[in-house]
Amino acid sequence: MLFEVTRGELADIFGEDRLAALPATAFPPSTADTGGARLLQTVGVPTGTLHLREPDEDSGRLPLVQDVVHTEGFEDASEDAGEWPVIGWLLNAHLALDRGSGKVHAFDADEETVRELHTDVSSLIQVTLRFQRLLEEFVFSGDARDEEADFERLEREVERIRQETSCIDPLPFQDDETVWSVVGEEIAAGRRFEGNSPGARSLYG
Repeated sequence: MLFEVTRGELADIFGEDRLAALPATAFPPSTADTGGARLLQTVGVPTGTLHLREPDEDSGRLPLVQDVVHTEGFEDASEDAGEWPVIGWLLNAHLALDRGSGKVHAFDADEETVRELHTDVSSLIQVTLRFQRLLEEFVFSGDARDEEADFERLEREVERIRQETSCIDPLPFQDDETVWSVVGEEIAAGRRFEGNSPGARSLYG
């Protein structure tokens, strides 16, 4: 795994009630014991920006890519992509786990495109952790005269996450079109601050 991530680290930051995980039974047998699936079972992800897929109520299983998109329309999709479990949703993309390589792929049904988004699940957890922590801990000054400086500071934080991630895994921010690049742009523009976070209170009152 590219990044060292633990359940304890996430719980210390967000609290146990803010973590989502997937049971082993949600994965196809061929995937359940892979490194990525084990991380999603034992570590999980903070809720908010990334949404883990709920297993089907009847079968208890995650849907497969072929259940949510017409894979024949995706020119760059691997031949076995239809059999990958869909583990989550980010912006307008279904996230699927390639049981062979361990990579996370983003399937955009509207554009009929598929892209490698993460080299492994630890990278997915790490980027989610860092963006979610920024959303919940960033503090604007609250002074209209400092608004430009506040947004410059926020943009630097987003850029730092992008650069530090890319040094280890270039896939999440490989260009401006990846879903994480779009999320980063939205955060830098002051969107996505929700709830009772310091950022939301200072932006929206």
